[in-house]
Parts: sequence; C-alpha cells; structure tokens
Amino acid sequence: MKYKRKPSKSLYIREEATLSSKGQVTLPKSIRQSLGLETGSKLSFELRQDHVVLKAQEESHEDPAIGAYLNLLEKDITQGQHIQNFPEGYRASLREGFGEDAFSEEVNLDDEIEGDVSL
Repeated sequence: MKYKRKPSKSLYIREEATLSSKGQVTLPKSIRQSLGLETGSKLSFELRQDHVVLKAQEESHEDPAIGAYLNLLEKDITQGQHIQNFPEGYRASLREGFGEDAFSEEVNLDDEIEGDVSL
C-alpha cells in the first residue's frame, strides 16, 4: 500500500484488486475507510475512456423547502384550510368522495386506519 501526499494536501492511495469470475471487486480496506464506506453504502461508477471513476454517493438529504411546503400542506389538510380555493367542481368531488363534513373535523394523523387500504 502506498500513501503519498499531493500538493493539494489530499490523501492519495493506490491499491490493486482482482476481478472475480462474477465480475466483482473487493474494495481495499484503506479505500473503504478513506471514503467512509460501510456495508450498504451506495457507489457510482463513471467510465471515462479507458478508466473507471468510483465515487461514494452522499447520504440522501431532504430539501428543506420541500419539507416546509409538505408540512404546510399537511397542516392545511388536517385543518381543512384553503379548500375553498379549489375549483367548485373539485371541491364537490372531494365532498362526494369524503363526505359533506370531511373537512370540518379534526384529523389525528396518528390514529389507526380502519378497513382495507389499497395504494
């Protein structure tokens, strides 16, 4: 194993591995540790002419703007707010599907769902 400091002060590691009959390669421990990889970590591969670039994928993160919007939407739905802003035909179909007073009662999102549910 060779460690070498580049001028940019980033760690440079060069390792070799053998391709198995199933097309698999075990990443050397020094590479896994340097990239912070664990079992189940996601990787991406890029083919660039005659070499492959392997990158550790960042953990997925939630977009704060989308999260804030979804929280606002959830609050509006549970409180029955802004239903009047929907076109009358849509409001009518909601009332038909959910009942006339569907938007006038409190909803506890932690309540158990009764009956069959299909998604």
